[in-house]
Amino acid sequence: MFKRRTQEAPANPPQVVKPGGKGRPTPKRAEAEKRRRQPITAPATRKEAYKKLREKQAADRAKVRAGMAKGSEEHLLKRDKGPVRKLARNYVDSRRTVGSYLMYGMFAIVLLSMLPIPVARLLVLFAPPVLLLAVFAEGIMLSRGIKRLAAERYPEENAKGVGMYAAMRAMQIRRLRIPNPQLKVGEKERV
Repeated sequence: MFKRRTQEAPANPPQVVKPGGKGRPTPKRAEAEKRRRQPITAPATRKEAYKKLREKQAADRAKVRAGMAKGSEEHLLKRDKGPVRKLARNYVDSRRTVGSYLMYGMFAIVLLSMLPIPVARLLVLFAPPVLLLAVFAEGIMLSRGIKRLAAERYPEENAKGVGMYAAMRAMQIRRLRIPNPQLKVGEKERV
C-alpha cells in the first residue's frame, strides 16, 4: 500500500550563501528577543538610585575632562572651540612667557618679605609692580601677534577676543593649562 522511500530528504538543506551576504539565516523574532532580553535591575532604594546616578555622572565628567585635556573639539568649552583658538593656544604654548612664571615670582616675593634683611624688604616693595608691568606688556605683544596671525591664516573666521584669550593662557602655569599644551616650548606649529 505505501511505498517505501529509498532516499531520505536531508533534515537541513545546505545553505546557499549569497556573495556580499551575511552568511547565515535571519533569526526568528522570538530568538532575537530572547537574546536581547536583559534582567531589569531597578535600584531597591532611592539611596541606591542616587548612588548609581552619581557614579554615572562622575564617569561622564571624567570622560569630558579627559577629552578636554587632549583638546578633543567635541569636549571643549565654547570659549576654546575653533581653529583660531587652537592657533592661539599653540602660539602661546610654543613660547616661554614671563606670565607663566608669575605665580612662582609672587611666591618668592612673599618668602623674601619674611627675611629681616633691609635689601630684601626693598626688593619686595618694588618687584611686584615691575613683574606685573612685564606680564602686562608681554600680554599686549602676544595679543597683537596672535591677532595678526589669525587674520592671515583664518580671514573668514571670527577672531573676536582671541588676543585676550592668548594673554590669559600665557599667564597660566604651563602644567595647569586646559586643554593641555600640544606643542613643546620652541616647537614650530604644524600647518
